[in-house]
Amino acid sequence: MSKPFALLAAGGTGGHVFPAEALAAELIGRGWRLGLVTDRRGQTYGGTLGSLQTFRIRAGGIAGRGLAARMGAMAELALGIVQARAILKRERPAIIVGFGGYASVPAMVAGGLLGIPTMMHEQNGVLGRANRLLAGKARAIAVSYAHVAHVAEEWKTKLRHTGMPVRPAIAALRGTPYPALDDAGPIRLLVLGGSQGARVLSEVIPAALLALPAALQARIEISQQCRPEDIEAVRGLYAGSPIKASLDSFFSDIPERMAAAHLVIARSGASTMAELTYLGRPAILVPYPHAVDDHQTANARALDEAGGGWLMPQTGFNAETLAARLTALLTQPGTLARAAECALAAGRPDAAARLADLVAETANLQESRS
Repeated sequence: MSKPFALLAAGGTGGHVFPAEALAAELIGRGWRLGLVTDRRGQTYGGTLGSLQTFRIRAGGIAGRGLAARMGAMAELALGIVQARAILKRERPAIIVGFGGYASVPAMVAGGLLGIPTMMHEQNGVLGRANRLLAGKARAIAVSYAHVAHVAEEWKTKLRHTGMPVRPAIAALRGTPYPALDDAGPIRLLVLGGSQGARVLSEVIPAALLALPAALQARIEISQQCRPEDIEAVRGLYAGSPIKASLDSFFSDIPERMAAAHLVIARSGASTMAELTYLGRPAILVPYPHAVDDHQTANARALDEAGGGWLMPQTGFNAETLAARLTALLTQPGTLARAAECALAAGRPDAAARLADLVAETANLQESRS
């Protein structure tokens, strides 16, 4: 019997790519053959996705652009659909799995036109615009959260709560115990602001930490992601204090730093949220206020309501309010430990396996987990 063949349609940010990477590894382990349909950004992928047969097509985003740019993007999408249709007729996949973003649109539309089963994965607490465009024709919609906004009533029967798969480097650290926090030992903080850091975090966090009692400052060991242009200024702020600070615009060992952290302060993108709940680490979450459909606030609210973190909107995120929150948390280790347990309980460690099960089901293939 020949191996079933699936095409993954993904591109863009880690929030779209990491779950595709995790699903690819799971499906290959089950004996599937895979291909990747992506846009020009796909040439930089490594890992499992980088090893797949890759088909690059035209695609363009429409949201938040002017009229001329939107017209150009629509032309790109139309060309991408023509390209994808030719690929699908030649390769004849059993199913197409889209991961949101406009890089997934051409292949998903072409699949619908050719009668090939399609399904999608939504990483955020709000169904994204590309996925909303495609949801009517998709046979299944895998979601990362139990409650997802902007889902039309007629689509709700297609929803399956699979969770959000994580990258292998995070998966390898599952089960790492939450580090003990006593009244005298080091307090390890991790600050993540997206791939290039966030200016508001670089401005507010040092000021808040420097407002803490000297005894607390002396125990803090912080790993902080900053924008390259902000690093020296932030380093100067910490220089006159007893705080031990490690600053960089990119940490290659974020999984290890997160596993070692007592508290994370971060934006609330899909990948960060999945990693926090997979490892079980409490977090103060400051959603990026300009995210499309404000999906980062929906993500953060879900963890806040589960007891695994604290949502702090950027409008009220300042040195005074953060210092007060940190003082309360860092002087009550039990609160952080309980939040860590709640974060862990909110995760779906078998998300990749659940997603792979749904792929087989949607493709009408009988299969059991290996």
